[in-house]
Amino acid sequence: MNTEQQITLSQMLIARERRAQKQQELLKKYHASLICFTMNIAGPVKNNPLIRQGFSLGNRYLKQKLSAQKIKCIHQEIIDKVTGNEAYYVTDTDPKVLKKLTVEIEDASPIGRLFDLDVLSSEGLKTERTDLGLAPRICLICNKPAKECARSRTHTVEQLQSTIRQILTRAINESDSKDAASYALRAILHEACTTPKPGLVDRLDNGSHKDMDIFTFMDSASVLWPYFGSCARLGRQTASLSATETFFAIRKEGRKAEEDMVGATGGVNTHKGAIFTMGILCAALGRLDRKSWKKPEIILQECAEMTKGLTAHDFAGLTIKNARTAGQKLYLKYHITGVRGQMEEGLPAVRYTGLPALKAGVARGLSLNEAGCGALLALMTAATDTNLIARSNLRTWQETISRLKTLLAENPYPDTETLQQLNQEFIQKNLSPGGSADLLAVCYLLYFLEQDSLLS
Repeated sequence: MNTEQQITLSQMLIARERRAQKQQELLKKYHASLICFTMNIAGPVKNNPLIRQGFSLGNRYLKQKLSAQKIKCIHQEIIDKVTGNEAYYVTDTDPKVLKKLTVEIEDASPIGRLFDLDVLSSEGLKTERTDLGLAPRICLICNKPAKECARSRTHTVEQLQSTIRQILTRAINESDSKDAASYALRAILHEACTTPKPGLVDRLDNGSHKDMDIFTFMDSASVLWPYFGSCARLGRQTASLSATETFFAIRKEGRKAEEDMVGATGGVNTHKGAIFTMGILCAALGRLDRKSWKKPEIILQECAEMTKGLTAHDFAGLTIKNARTAGQKLYLKYHITGVRGQMEEGLPAVRYTGLPALKAGVARGLSLNEAGCGALLALMTAATDTNLIARSNLRTWQETISRLKTLLAENPYPDTETLQQLNQEFIQKNLSPGGSADLLAVCYLLYFLEQDSLLS
């Protein structure tokens, strides 16, 4: 942190005065309780990208805590200066209630020790830990009372800076990995529950499948959360390496996830495609700074970089004799690259068709489920779904896609009755657009990221 811009004692004193003035202005304007959030950072460097990320994490914790207690803020304000980050939250809530919440955040994890969450009453009186009968804050390094160590200068600035850097890095990486995994899990659950989906398992029936139902998908999804987190962590750990190195690093994790999946489902393949696509998405999120998570084009470009040359790599030396999977055989016969080709191109079916259809449906006032059904059909027309071809033939797939294009031209979001009719037709022909379903899950993931206010 000593390579960043350093500030003087005079600057710090001016910043402290300005902060006190800001607090008084807000108290005078709103006549309500005030939370002032700053960071406890030792040394002359008070702000840099790492500190800023830690501050953002603290704001997320605080917003989540307030939301969980149904505490609404009258005013929120964030200030980013070289002298440090500041956040102000004004709310009509008892300051002792607020202090209890902020202390819980400060004491919940190591990074909480870096959070300075002051609570002021509407009269401007500061609520202290002692007002709640709570113990004073402890030192970052030795766990003694922090004020004692600060007063006696028990630890050097260099020791404190090193500890702060470790705490920030660990907390940010753990939080990002956990959140990426949660988004991915939420996305595959939403995809499974989207109803009705022609030929696919949903909440109404099993589509064209006889070996699985919606509960099989729940069983499978329940064991994949650790895998998604591992991919995000590996993405972060290998972010300084080439993108393709990240991909091959997560491939071993993918094979283990497939074993976990079939173990949970009794040998049924429910999420093999999602393990591939979502693993790459999570690793891409890990490689990227969190501020890029709301930008689908950046995420999808990172996926393309990670899988550059994948089709050629995986299908090198492939012959009619050694081709085993449906995807391998279709590649040899028709040069259909399937999901590998889509991924190498940055999932154009998602970026230009599926995600826009999902967002447009919601913008029209449709439920996320209804918009998802429309997005699924649109995806089927935009990507070559090898599952559809493998369960029939190329001609049947072409006829099916042609019909869907005509249907969507008339109404991009068919009603439930039309979707159920399509479902019966798909069942009769044993069709199941599993590849398109995996892409729908990606659409949900990107949509959730875009909509999450905590990423702003």
